[in-house]
Formats: sequence, C-alpha cells, structure tokens
Amino acid sequence: MIDATLELGYALDTFYFLMCTALVMFMACGFAMLESGLVRSRNTVEILTKNALLYAIACLVFLVVGYNVMYPSEAISSVIPGLQFMLGEDHTLADISAGEGAPYYSGMADFIFQAVFAAATMSIVSGAIAERMKLWPFLVFAVVMVAVIYPVEGYWKWGGGFLDGMGFQDFAGSVVVHMAGAAAALAAVILVGPRKGRYGAKGEVRAIPGANLPIAMLGMFILWMGWFGFNGGSMLKVASLDDANAVARIFVNTNSAAAAGMVVAALVSRAMFGKTDMTMIINGALAGLVSITAEPLLPSAGLAVLIGAVGGALVVMSVVGLDRLKLDDPVGAISVHGTAGIWGILAVLFSNPEATLSVQLIGTVVIFAWMFGASFAVLWVIRAVVGLRVSEQEELEGMDLHECGMLAYPEFVAASAQETGTSGPGRRSAAAGGGVMAEQKGA
Repeated sequence: MIDATLELGYALDTFYFLMCTALVMFMACGFAMLESGLVRSRNTVEILTKNALLYAIACLVFLVVGYNVMYPSEAISSVIPGLQFMLGEDHTLADISAGEGAPYYSGMADFIFQAVFAAATMSIVSGAIAERMKLWPFLVFAVVMVAVIYPVEGYWKWGGGFLDGMGFQDFAGSVVVHMAGAAAALAAVILVGPRKGRYGAKGEVRAIPGANLPIAMLGMFILWMGWFGFNGGSMLKVASLDDANAVARIFVNTNSAAAAGMVVAALVSRAMFGKTDMTMIINGALAGLVSITAEPLLPSAGLAVLIGAVGGALVVMSVVGLDRLKLDDPVGAISVHGTAGIWGILAVLFSNPEATLSVQLIGTVVIFAWMFGASFAVLWVIRAVVGLRVSEQEELEGMDLHECGMLAYPEFVAASAQETGTSGPGRRSAAAGGGVMAEQKGA
C-alpha cells in the first residue's frame, strides 16, 4: 500500500511537471509571435526562423552539457560547478522509497522543464537585437549561452551554489531567468548598435512601427498563459493537499500581477503620451508577470496586484529611459525582463521572511555582472571573428531576403512596390506598412 501511494504521488507530480513544461514550451510560440509582430514585415521570416532554431539548439545543448553544468552530480566548489555530459539514469521505486529527501518526480521531467527555461532565457536576447544582428552569429552565441553562461548562474541559485547558501530568494526566476536574459540582451544591444534611422542627430527618437500588432497581442496572451506553467511548475509538485492549494495560489497571484501591470501601464502611457499605447499595455502585462515570478506563492492576492502594478509603471518609464540613452530594443525586452526582474526580486522582501535586502541585492548584482560580462566577452569575440551586424544595405532591404531568401508577405510587398513605383521588395514604404503611426515603445 505504501509503495502504491508513493507511485501514485510520484506519477501525479511528474504528470503535473510535464504539463507545466508544455505550457512553458508554448511560450516559444508567444515569443516568436510577439517579436515578429513588433518588427517590420521585411524581417518577419528571419525573426521566426531565429526563434525556432534557438529553441531547438537550446534543447540540444542543454541536453548534452548545460543541464549537468547547472545541476552537477559533483561540483568543484559553490562557485564553480562540475562538468558532466548527457543525462544520468532516471529514478526507480527504490529511490522514492528511500525516505527523507527522496525525489518525488521524474528526473527526466526535471530536465525537460529546465531545458525550456533555458530556451526562454535565450529568447529574451532575440527580440532585443531584432532587425540588425546576423542570424548565425546569434545562434553561435546561443550555444555558449545555454551551455555555460546561463547554467553557471543557475547553478549558483538553483543547483546548490553559493547564492543559494547565502539565502538568495528567487522562486521561479525574476533574476535567474529574466534579468539574466536582459543583462545578456543589454550586452548585445551595446555591441550591435541601434537600427538605422532609429535616433536622430539631435537625439530625437523616431518611430519604427511593427508590421503586425494583432500577432503581437496574441503572442502576449500566449506568454501570459505559459506563465502559469513557468511559475506554477516551479512549485515542482502538486500531489498533496498543501501543494495543490499552493499551486492554485500561485496561479491566482500570477494572473493578478499581470492584469494589474497591464492596467497601470495603460494609465501611465495615457498620462505620458496622451494616448493608450497598445504596445505599452503588452509591456505592462509582461512586466507584471516578471515582477511576481520571484515570489508568486507567499503574497496575498492584493499584494500580488500591487507588485504587478508597480512593475507595469516601471516598465513604461524604463522603455522611455533606454530610448533616451539610445539603446535600441525593438521589443522592450531589457525593460520588461530586466527592470521588472530587479523590482520583482526586491518585492520578495514584502512577503518572504527569509529574504534580506543585502542578500537580494548581492545576488542581483552578481548575476547581472556575470551575465553581462560573460555575454559581452563572447559577443565581442564573435564580432571580431565573423561580425555581428548585417550591412547597411541588407538592413535596408530586410533580413528576410538576405538571411533566409524569402519574404513573409510576398504579395503585399509586390503590390506595394507597384503602387509606389519602387522596383523591388524591401523598400521602406512597403516594409513599414505605409502611413504615419504613433511611436510604438516595444514589448
């Protein structure tokens, strides 16, 4: 009877873990749709190709090396993880019957859950350098990022490293995943530079409207849905009364923070720009989600609303601030995942009595410094060897033709070229969709 009970709990926890994994995997679709909707039509195919390939590469690299760097069977120290290759054996009934500390879900379920987290971290970088970074240098960076850079800092917190020993609190990854990805994205944005025409000689910010805002909005809702797996799955189990109640609380808090972030971002954008900027409400929802990710279990629903609301306000100001610094981030990834991630890790102090301000700040600074520094170094080497940025002519004509040899909307481009008298695809009037649109701040 005891073995049967253990097996049932093990099976239920494993099944729950796998279903949450499927939700997080579906976030890859959300990232692809969000990014492709917020770039010009002449870069759509490249964005979609990049998102698909980075997911596949991340899963393979994490399988071969990344997972075992992040969760080594034998670590060198609390700072330097061990290095093993490929996955070990899965658990048996003898393992789960061993008593205290025994695993309560499949080790393979844990791997695939962590693999989709690694892919999500890399997706944050993708949108920030959209429309001007070469495809294959980006994918080379993805290999190093998922093999070493991300797993090392993941080990420091989730693999039993020194940040975990210090008491750094980050339930599902406001800093370990989101701010980490934003730090890498910031390094890439600095090295690649802004898109042509984004900033004027006198510092003015010029609008570069996205080509498909309905797809961007749909991508946001897919990410919102996937976040239930992101935060809920980080509970790791569901097969007891307390665990089931905890998962339900996580879902409510995750949803509440996102809703509050969206509403507040709408109000702030209305106050700042005189218009309700749709891309800002997308930003606000995602910022609310990032903000609650560090601690989605312990806050009350009311506190979750407050945390998400502050995230929604901060992200609007962050996007505007980065533009003033001429840091061109077409989808607002650095603001959504970085600024809101830092706020989220500090907001843990409101509900988690084990968190301290000093340790939360130390963990944040250490992870930012590692992710930014290591990413900058790797990207600098790639730039020196093969280059990071497409040529000015390739950027003008669009990355779809030059990187992928096809267009997402060939009939639309051909028709626009005929109407305007231009001679081929990639002209600004066709690729930008024509017309004068309000400034879109990214998402």
